[in-house]
Amino acid sequence: MTDLKDAPMQQKKYSGYKSFSYLEPGTDYKVWPLSAELNRVPSRRVEVSDEQEARVRRIFRDHLIISLHDHCFVAPEDLSQFLEFRRWGRDFTGYEGLSVSGLDAVFDNLMNGTAMITSRGGWKWDDVIYDIGMRLSDIAHQEMVVHCKTTEDIVNAKRNGQIAFIVSLEGAAMIENELDRLDILYGLGVRCMGIAYSEGNALGGGLKEPRDGGLTTFGRQAVKRMNKLGIAIDVSHSGDQTSLDTIEVSDKPIFITHAGARALWNSNRLKPDEVIKACAAKGGVIGIEAAPHTTLTERHSRHSIESFMEHFEYCVNLVGIDHVAFGPDVLFGDHVGLHDALTEALSIGASRGHLSYEKVPYVDGIENPAEAFPNIVRWLVKHGYSDEDIAKAVGGNVMRVLKEVWYR
Repeated sequence: MTDLKDAPMQQKKYSGYKSFSYLEPGTDYKVWPLSAELNRVPSRRVEVSDEQEARVRRIFRDHLIISLHDHCFVAPEDLSQFLEFRRWGRDFTGYEGLSVSGLDAVFDNLMNGTAMITSRGGWKWDDVIYDIGMRLSDIAHQEMVVHCKTTEDIVNAKRNGQIAFIVSLEGAAMIENELDRLDILYGLGVRCMGIAYSEGNALGGGLKEPRDGGLTTFGRQAVKRMNKLGIAIDVSHSGDQTSLDTIEVSDKPIFITHAGARALWNSNRLKPDEVIKACAAKGGVIGIEAAPHTTLTERHSRHSIESFMEHFEYCVNLVGIDHVAFGPDVLFGDHVGLHDALTEALSIGASRGHLSYEKVPYVDGIENPAEAFPNIVRWLVKHGYSDEDIAKAVGGNVMRVLKEVWYR
């Protein structure tokens, strides 16, 4: 069994397809050198015994593996050109990396706020629609990743050696005051949406606003419409009062797709116990995130899988294993460099804690979508979690909520 550790995680039906390979590079679109999808940096593997690794493989084989929040695109190597890269409107999906990720489904949040084809501010309706259409056009030209609209699509994807791609948006600014735009987004395949992305909008307050007035009257109407449509609701970037109001107003459980516990690190980007408990009390789930310099702790002020999992264990102790999952919020490429290039657009200042920490070049052990869940499951196995509890955390809890929230 010694060669098992060197083998890739359960291989999906990957043909070698690269994004937009149905077009002619340099003629149909501008060529940008892209980051490596695998082994870009020496991010460490969680060490387990051969017996434990075999158990990890069985968990991936027998249970649904769902990421509640990621960005599965490949960033360009030269991030100084990122805004120009984004203006072309083509995101290149990391199919090679995804093929060895072990994922059966992923809530992919496209580039939403950084879809800046017509605007430097982002979050414009035309840009978001362009972003969705372009990404799904590419996905339609291959067979490993499939556009997911129902829970049956997730089950079928696992059965068929594929990955269900769930179109998600982190904020709703682009609907402006047009409630019916939610119907249009649903019709285009969007199945999860945030209320606000850091900046406040017509629905409610974001995490970087000096005062959070909570969910607006229009926001309450939007929550009810998303309930009726079958769009899962996310409050990861919403202010605390807006998050609490959304949980109260929603007829269905909601998600905090990617966050952590503010009790461990004093950052607006993380959620206070009150919000986490309210989400769980309504049947919802919090996904623990790993974007650089977010889920830090006083014990682990250097961001790595250890600080990430400390947030997981804190939330499990707070609300129970049935209400915690993983939304790593990772990508293929230099995530730290991307944050540096997009500090204002991504509200990085509002996401940082008030304690000192060591800036890292990457989050060791959970750097990209290819390694995230294999290392998460290894960590859980190594630390004595049962197969039943691991299955809940890596997919079962998310599916339970989706069966309540989605139309089917």
